[in-house]
Amino acid sequence: MSDSARYAWLKEELASLDHAYYVLDDPILPDAEYDKLYRELLAIEKDRPDWVTPDSPSQRVSGQASDLFSEVKHVVPMLSLNNALEDKEAEAFDKRCREGLDLPEVEYAAELKFDGLAISLRYENGLLVQAATRGDGYSGEDVTANIRTIKAIPLKLKGQNHPAVLDVRGEVFMSHKDFEALNRAAIEKSEKTFANPRNAAAGSLRQLDPRITAQRTLSFFSYGIGQCEPSSYLPSTHSDLLNLYASWGLPVCEHRAVLKSIDGLMGFYRQIAQLRDQLPYDIDGVVYKVNSRELQEDLGFVSRAPRFAVAHKFPAQEALTTVLGIDVQVGRTGAITPVARLSPVVVGGVTVTNATLHNEDEVRRKDIHIGDTVVVRRAGDVIPEVVSAIKEKRPANAASFVMPTACPICGSHIEKPEDEAVARCSGGLFCPAQRKQALLHFAQRRAMDIEGLGEKIVDQLVDLQIVRTPADLYRLGLMALANLERMGEKSAENLLAAIHQSRKNTLARFIFALGIRHVGESTAKDLAKHFGGIHEVMAAKEEDLLQVNDVGPVVAQSLVSFFSEAHNREVIEQLLAAGIELEVEQSSIHPELVGKTFVLTGTLPTMSRDQAKALLEKAGAKVAGSVSAKTSYVVAGADAGSKLEKAQELGVTVIDEAQLIAMLQS
Repeated sequence: MSDSARYAWLKEELASLDHAYYVLDDPILPDAEYDKLYRELLAIEKDRPDWVTPDSPSQRVSGQASDLFSEVKHVVPMLSLNNALEDKEAEAFDKRCREGLDLPEVEYAAELKFDGLAISLRYENGLLVQAATRGDGYSGEDVTANIRTIKAIPLKLKGQNHPAVLDVRGEVFMSHKDFEALNRAAIEKSEKTFANPRNAAAGSLRQLDPRITAQRTLSFFSYGIGQCEPSSYLPSTHSDLLNLYASWGLPVCEHRAVLKSIDGLMGFYRQIAQLRDQLPYDIDGVVYKVNSRELQEDLGFVSRAPRFAVAHKFPAQEALTTVLGIDVQVGRTGAITPVARLSPVVVGGVTVTNATLHNEDEVRRKDIHIGDTVVVRRAGDVIPEVVSAIKEKRPANAASFVMPTACPICGSHIEKPEDEAVARCSGGLFCPAQRKQALLHFAQRRAMDIEGLGEKIVDQLVDLQIVRTPADLYRLGLMALANLERMGEKSAENLLAAIHQSRKNTLARFIFALGIRHVGESTAKDLAKHFGGIHEVMAAKEEDLLQVNDVGPVVAQSLVSFFSEAHNREVIEQLLAAGIELEVEQSSIHPELVGKTFVLTGTLPTMSRDQAKALLEKAGAKVAGSVSAKTSYVVAGADAGSKLEKAQELGVTVIDEAQLIAMLQS
């Protein structure tokens, strides 16, 4: 056997041995024999460095430490799952799926919910080229060098026929055995130990030096898909996707099933609950996914979560501790939340010192006093909460909680409508606690549409106290932006141009951009059409607002409260003084389209689907996300998928962009 043939064999053999040891948990060779083969590979690579390829086992550990993690944008967002904390919520999920799909029964894929770190692995033609954390769901950290140290993850997929691009979604975690070994080693070195396996896995994966990651044994399971090109590689079901992953050498958990009824899902849940303590790794529940990929697409997504999947969580762990005090914190949306300051207690492997009391009504309902001994749990194994007080242990000097009347951050009035449980700070445009959220909402595409003003830029502008209110955006200069992290002069110029362009906008967009509670895009349009000017809206009394289409008492009271706050009025005047010009969009109702339902699919030649949707809604039509017998028209562009196929099956009229434009102009 020639040296090159021997080298190729060694790479394949070592990859197979890694798979058997780390994925199948079924070692083929003793460690000593494995080491001999590995040393032989290193010797060949030393003599012939030009032979070394990225899929060589020797390339799992990078010799150079990264200065910092770079950003990776996810082509397909990494969404989180909605939770079902009780059986009835899982039952409600099944009911929503059946009703949404108009089917008497839905087939589900059931699997475990691992307690680790979500990761995206990008393979190109079968080779691992990039790995990234979930981050905010739209962009994450590049951890490729560290992921390559995890021997459970193949650097090269098995077989020959692979997609040009495959984005594998999965979970990096640490087993109980490896976690205990890591902490024992830390104790021996008088170093800080990790609280739980998840923290250990996350901390290990985010090391700037991948050699440190390589010293800690991490594991991985595949469970989802992001981008896949060409899409013809994708099986028709989620369960078959996991089987395909396994055939390519990607780790897939054996504890999974295909089930059809809610009884089947509950049976799987109870089976895994009994097995939980015997598993070699942590899980915090099970996941149910609609098995058919076509039906998944039909159900679609809501906010940052899919409608076709849910995480059925296990009951939270609980502990007893003492309430030292009760403060309030102001959320990004102005919600005022009572927070119990606790005597430190370990709950589910994490030391808890603060726990939410949700709202004032909950404090009263649970009868929580300062000084009480309380039951604390981690709701959904994430957010600590106070469950109840042990009244038998209440001390004589226990004190009741008093909700403040003014925001502790900005001093604005705290209001709590009679029919709502949550109290809120009324200083939406002014309150420092709400600044980031207010700015992001103000700049979003459907509001003032300031392209390039994303979360990371807003974080810096607020943290550096450059921007305090939306009005400050229009006072920004080139140098202030160019000096921000990862913001060059060209990017700063583009952002300034986008801010300047947003000065000319519609009254409806401006009203929506203010972030007034209960005022969405539709209500903002109705207000703009009814009043015709922002000062008229600001001056409107509750009885005036109730004359507006679809504005009820709750929305009217929210508007009055918002505009009665001096801080908010001041910011609006500053915005107008900064040169914002507002126009009222003229109605273009098309009688023949009123009440018709359209579905948009594929890529249209000259306009985005959002633009097409806006034109249709302006004409009086409805735009739906899925095709049904009630659909009037499907507007199909390039690369139209299952929606087009379903329209053809149901006999729904299919048109192109040119026909749509003709309809709108006729």
